[in-house]
Amino acid sequence: MSQTAFVTALQKVTTGSLGLNELIVAAQQLTSAGQPDLARQLYQVWIAMNGDHPLLFIIHFNCSTLLAQAGDHAGALASLRAALAVNPDFAPAHINLGSALERAGDAAAAVEQWKAGVERLSAITGDSIEYKLTLLKQLSRVLSDNQQHEAAEVALTQCLDLNKEQRDVIEQYAAVRLAQCKWPIAAVPAKLTRASFVTRFHPLSSCAYSDDPLQHLGLSHRYADALAPGVTSASDRRRAPIGQGRRLRIGYVSSDLRAHAVGYLMANLFEAHDPSAIEVFIYYCGIPADDGINRRIKTAAEHWSDIRALSDDDAAAQIAADEIDILIDVNGHTRDARLGIFARRPAPIQVNWLGYPGSMGTPYHHYIIGDEWVIPKDHELYYSERVLRLPCYQPNDRKRIVDETPPKRSEHDLPEDAFVFCCFNAAHKITRFSFERWMAILNQTSDSVIWLLDYNTETNARLRAAAETYGVASERLIFAKKVPNPRHLARYPLADLFLDTAPYGAHTTASDALWMGVPVLTYTGRSFASRVCASLVRAAGAPELITNSPEAFIARAVALATTDRLSLQELRQRLIANRDSCALFDIDGLARKLEGLYAQMADDYRAGALPRPNIANLSAYLEIGANIDHDSTEIGAVNDYHAIYRAALAARHENAPMQADGRLWTQNEIGAANAAPIPNSTSRAA
Repeated sequence: MSQTAFVTALQKVTTGSLGLNELIVAAQQLTSAGQPDLARQLYQVWIAMNGDHPLLFIIHFNCSTLLAQAGDHAGALASLRAALAVNPDFAPAHINLGSALERAGDAAAAVEQWKAGVERLSAITGDSIEYKLTLLKQLSRVLSDNQQHEAAEVALTQCLDLNKEQRDVIEQYAAVRLAQCKWPIAAVPAKLTRASFVTRFHPLSSCAYSDDPLQHLGLSHRYADALAPGVTSASDRRRAPIGQGRRLRIGYVSSDLRAHAVGYLMANLFEAHDPSAIEVFIYYCGIPADDGINRRIKTAAEHWSDIRALSDDDAAAQIAADEIDILIDVNGHTRDARLGIFARRPAPIQVNWLGYPGSMGTPYHHYIIGDEWVIPKDHELYYSERVLRLPCYQPNDRKRIVDETPPKRSEHDLPEDAFVFCCFNAAHKITRFSFERWMAILNQTSDSVIWLLDYNTETNARLRAAAETYGVASERLIFAKKVPNPRHLARYPLADLFLDTAPYGAHTTASDALWMGVPVLTYTGRSFASRVCASLVRAAGAPELITNSPEAFIARAVALATTDRLSLQELRQRLIANRDSCALFDIDGLARKLEGLYAQMADDYRAGALPRPNIANLSAYLEIGANIDHDSTEIGAVNDYHAIYRAALAARHENAPMQADGRLWTQNEIGAANAAPIPNSTSRAA
């Protein structure tokens, strides 16, 4: 629309001859023509001339959108409030006003705004249901982010009552139950079955729910296929040559390169990379950050691009234009990941490393980087990617900042003479089975306490009540208040022994404890998440802290707290002495080995030997795993794990024949199933 047309429309407004529909069309034309400011002026003049119009709230709402796009957030807030003053039942304004308040840093006001919107929705219409779902989702998300999980669960339950097929709501519902330690986790609303619920977990939640790597793999595949299916045309893939005799161009995609567990692990790596071997590009997709970790990484990297505001298409185009040879997915299936970028295959080689403890289950991640403990040779069947290994898969920061003020137990409500077990893992990692082991240990070590993170009032009370049911006084559970990370590191040595969780064990928390000289006792399982802690303990030079059964875990903890205190003291001294020589904290060695793996990947690609991910039959594995009651059975402790799956695969094959997949369903298994006699269910005695 031209300036002349704007003037004409303005004249109609002033004479009262521009109707509401014509106004909206004119404003849309101005916006499409790159004149949003003129569209805003047109709306504002119309508002001034039509103060008693019954649909004035729509124009206030449209005006708020233009003001927000122009960066006038105060004006946008005022327009949304004006819309609600005219029509308090207008749900879109409640939704947007709550979102604007959240962006302004007032999460509490946002929650109240969304609650008000829900309460105003009384009429049952298709639109009102959709508005209510949106409001409830916004409520649950912000409540969860602010550790108000009980209230978030209430909102999510209402969502599922309205529509039980919402994948994102089911994912959140599972996550809030895990975060509250509400056992059994899969106690589902009436409209869901347990199996349908479990098949729609978020992959990261599934890692905490069960030590079932075949189920994890199937779930990752289904999740990735729903969120970002791989390209179907081979011509869509970037097949750029990787020349010899030049630096490899390595791209890292992450939302966590800041004061976050992954950022703490990786900061020193970027400083240790050899710039003569690789050229580092970082594509940051996280929240705005300017903390010490973020600044260190920006300084160390040759190239830093913030792609948060870019679409997947535009971000992939930028990566392709940068001619990246190897693109590293540091998020995997974690928050703010950009799976859609990898689905577009902007780099000839794509790698899953560090952020997500498991297989991506996609056709577009070629490699996963692990080590010989987290992924032993006989566990490769649990991964769609080809496995490459470092001495220890996890990088670490040798420049950790530790508060120099000596901590005291009295500062943290810890008894001076008690044996202090600790676990600083997040609440969602505490399963009923892990908690039972802790309680068994406390019952056998009378003069002891367990020191946990301060989760929230509700979850702390739930854990204390659970302790009482196991015969452990609730005051023996002590919760550590949140403090800055340097002070948190400094207080680790107040604990005598760190007790790991299973199946999702300690990762960054374990390496922090080991750096501070605190022994970490772990029970290792089958899945990646359940084997990380043992890998770290081994790389720190203390393999005797790895146990392979629940009974051994309990017995070893009790011995170290009672009869074997000398061994515990020796372990503490050894961990401190090993910091400068062990594989866990050898960041320069890890950087060289990692660069060697990158060179190996490039050689594979040049030779036409790029691995093809194996995603055969993964829906079958997921359905089988979902029908195992993981709340009742700790499958990581079951010896015949593969037999459970093989029997279920054979039963499925009898009903719908399946091709071999190179995992548990092999040609031999197919032959045996085909040769088995079929029961004659129709025969009967004469």
